[in-house]
Amino acid sequence: MGVRRDLKRATRRSGPTSRTRAETVRDEHGVVREARTAALAPRRTTGSTADIPFTNAAEAPDAVVLRREEHGTWRPVTAAAFAREVTAVAKGLIAAGLEPGDRVAVMSRTRYEWTVLDFAVWSAGGRVVPVYPTSSAEQVEWIVRDSGARYVVTETAQNTAAVTAGTAAHPEPPRVWELDADALAELTALGRDVPDEEVTGRRTALTPDTVATVCYTSGTTGRPKGCVLTHANLYAEAANTVELLHPVFKEVTDQVASTLLFLPLAHILGRTIQIACLLARIETGHCPSIKPDELRPALRAFRPTFLVGVPYLFEKIHDTGRATAEKIGRGASFERAHRVAVRFGEAHLDKLLGRGKGPGLGLYAAWALYDLLVYRRVRKELGGRVRYAISGGSPLERDLNLFFYAAGIMVYEGYGLTETTAAATVVPPLGPRPGTVGLPVPGTAVRIAGDGEVRIKGGIVFGSYWNDPAATDEALDDGWFATGDLGSLDEDGYLTITGRKKDILVTSGGKNVSPAVLEDRLRSRPPVGQCLVVGDNRPFVAALITLDPETVAHWLAVRGLPAGTPMSEVVRDPRMRADVQKAVDYANEAVSRAESIRAFTLVEGEFTEENGLLTPSLKVKRRAAQEAYADEIAALYS
Repeated sequence: MGVRRDLKRATRRSGPTSRTRAETVRDEHGVVREARTAALAPRRTTGSTADIPFTNAAEAPDAVVLRREEHGTWRPVTAAAFAREVTAVAKGLIAAGLEPGDRVAVMSRTRYEWTVLDFAVWSAGGRVVPVYPTSSAEQVEWIVRDSGARYVVTETAQNTAAVTAGTAAHPEPPRVWELDADALAELTALGRDVPDEEVTGRRTALTPDTVATVCYTSGTTGRPKGCVLTHANLYAEAANTVELLHPVFKEVTDQVASTLLFLPLAHILGRTIQIACLLARIETGHCPSIKPDELRPALRAFRPTFLVGVPYLFEKIHDTGRATAEKIGRGASFERAHRVAVRFGEAHLDKLLGRGKGPGLGLYAAWALYDLLVYRRVRKELGGRVRYAISGGSPLERDLNLFFYAAGIMVYEGYGLTETTAAATVVPPLGPRPGTVGLPVPGTAVRIAGDGEVRIKGGIVFGSYWNDPAATDEALDDGWFATGDLGSLDEDGYLTITGRKKDILVTSGGKNVSPAVLEDRLRSRPPVGQCLVVGDNRPFVAALITLDPETVAHWLAVRGLPAGTPMSEVVRDPRMRADVQKAVDYANEAVSRAESIRAFTLVEGEFTEENGLLTPSLKVKRRAAQEAYADEIAALYS
């Protein structure tokens, strides 16, 4: 297996692993309360992230830094060509009246033009305000008004309509350009008479402490807050993660690093990955969708060598493998392949980390069989060349991580928030530890407060919320950011996230329950789509569960039932309830009897961004879901 050969070869060499050790601090009881790692990239004292395209163009003008999809073909974009395009669009923004410090909102899916705009706005001296393309007119109104954005670039006519409707009552509605109506060409034409020196002057006037972007949280409750991130924040995140990951990738593989970026660029993780890739001159393509049916063809065509995704992606690939096996009558074989993968991955990692002897001959033989029958198909789903992946946004179920490891894809988990410029921790290369979210990103410290809350300090931590000093004072204490998440550090400084402070349920019997553990395991098992664990001030824990539409379609086909069977019948079918009960049983294995799910109800609808029950980063809006399904929840306890 490629990944395991790479890991074995790398661990025999000195260098990379020693750079990822954490310094730990224990309390009086010997419990690790703090972990910190040294920075791998020095803090910049001059310049900004806006310089990256121009540095690339000067040092390696012919290097391919991006690939742009055009009519099914991935056209290379060199460093020199990208810098020219950034300059042209920056000149257009200046001609349109953009002044240094002005805010430009960008409302678009992930696409090449987003990357151009990010660097063009910075090069013109502006600040970028990302807006999720699924945002309503009301949400757009708040972000544009609160940020004071004078300009908006949308993707589609529908986005433009949302901006127009949302800002119609503003004293000075923003000027709008639309990507689908050739916004970049329009801006390029507008700035034709602006000298290049004007862009250079504005860009070189930026410093590390200049505000680069105001990113609004997609929080599960309350009105979004604008996180003010500087160029120093972006550089600290991008440069340190590049120095941590890229040298190891180059050392232990024979591949040229490349990735297909499909995470929303309105989310800070997608944007920092974009910056990091340009900084390291890693070839990057863009795909506007994370929906499996739309993403899979792009992966097969682009054939990336590593990916950055969210648990949803890995869950759907796993589920697709199971569904494919069931269609040809080999569902039981897939389940055996899953069990073998988990056992093999665990045993192999134990050997790699010096904790055991590794897989026996019988387990190796079983793995070899299922690699031929199942695992190679999983690799093919991701384009055939992926060896490494990073998963963030929410915890990846441990067995699923081990499954992908056995399939030849090492999935490293990370953890972070908008306020930490994306990843605050990441599992280091050559130090995999499934079930944790890794060590602090170099230059970062993680502390566990007395109540179990995770706190973060370092160059990646934001400085303030836009126009909200009260919220800033509440979130920051002597540079430590209070995340609101609960967690623990192990002996080596690896962080495990156990839940959200505000989400903790306290049953009427006084038992504290973290719903995240149960929900993460539930979502990892078909036919579950989304779920909400409830039980606050109730006698026991219960769950509200939606069904995944693709899984339902497959479930009906396998049983010879009509494809158009109403969902109202599906949720009442005893066979479906029995399948969901298996997922519930699996979730309950991770907790005590008092914390386990005692009852559940299947609901006909879905949790989506469109109905306001999911955030754009695919997190359930707990309060909204509880209000929408108040009757169903009440019935669980009647």
